[in-house]
Formats: sequence, structure tokens, C-alpha cells
Amino acid sequence: MSHPLTDALAARNSANFFDPGLPVDDDRIRALIGWATRAPTAFNLQNWRFIAVRSPEGKRSLRELAWNQPKVSEAAVTFIVLGVLPQAAWLRDRLQPSVDAGFMPPGMVPAWEAAASGLYADAPATQRDEAVRSATFGAAALMLAGQAEGLSASPMTGFDAAGVSRAFGLRRDEVPVMLVAMGYAREGNWPQKPRRPVSDVLEMA
Repeated sequence: MSHPLTDALAARNSANFFDPGLPVDDDRIRALIGWATRAPTAFNLQNWRFIAVRSPEGKRSLRELAWNQPKVSEAAVTFIVLGVLPQAAWLRDRLQPSVDAGFMPPGMVPAWEAAASGLYADAPATQRDEAVRSATFGAAALMLAGQAEGLSASPMTGFDAAGVSRAFGLRRDEVPVMLVAMGYAREGNWPQKPRRPVSDVLEMA
């Protein structure tokens, strides 16, 4: 059965070649991040941040930190996708809109705060795992949103994370999880590479 979302998943590819002459304007970038933030996060923490690198200076700096991969500077924009180490103290503010909308009982908020505190307090590995999960969900939504807008994307893990943290002034609680180069594809990109059979990766329990 065909559906626009599954059709997009079937057609998605990782682009390596972009047309550097075709920009993506700032309003469109904001709209794309708006869609990216519809992705799920634990407790609705929304513990992510996105840096849209689109200036020539920013692209040069980031390309040097990404093993000099040309797509960083040829893409219209390369996003640095950050996961933020979660804190239970954020939850009251981040859940209040759900309370105001009328579907989350106010008494549920303290219970969620207590659960998040028990999960993350004095647990740096769990905090980092959550930051990476949230950033990855956001990056996946960002790429699909870009595809819906006629843009191609390439997720990238080949970069100097410590160097990116220094060059772009990241906070101590921010983890640079991946880069997402995005723009208009030019000729030479491969289609989606064949996948392993579902029978090799699925177990029914």
C-alpha cells in the first residue's frame, strides 16, 4: 500500500553531491527545524539544539573539522545536531503547555519530574544516551522534512566532535551527535543502497 511517508522512506538516499549555487533561505531553515522538533523525546524534554551553518566562514571552519568533506561547503546548509544532557528540572516548563492545552493533568507533572530525576541524577552515561537518542530522532525528522521540501540530505558522523565544540562555542552539556548536510542534489548521487532482508533483522517474540 502506497503512502507519501513510506514512499519517501523508499526513495530516501544519502547525497554526497550538492549544487552549491542553490541556497536555502533562513525562513525555510526555520520551518525545517520546526518540523524536526516534532520528533519524540523522553518526557517531552526536547533536549536538542540545531546550528544551521550556511555562511561561507562557518562552512570553511566546519569543513576543516569534517575531514575536508566537500559536501559540507557545497550543501546549502549543514546542520550541527546537538543533544543536550537532560535535567529533570526542565520538565515543569516543558510540560506546562500540555497542561494548558487540557490533555495533561497537572498532578502528573510532579510524577514525571520524580521519574526523570530518578533516571538521570548522577547517571552521566544515561544522560548522554538520552542526548544522543533525542538528537538522532530530531535529525531523522529533519531529513524527512527536507525531502518533503525537495531537498536532499546526508547524515555525517565523520567529524572532530571536540573541535566542533570549541569552534562553535558549545556548552558543556551539549553533545554534537551528527552533521546533516542539506541542499539541492546534483548529478552523480547514488540511489538508496539495497537493504538486508527483514528476515535477517527481525525476531518475533
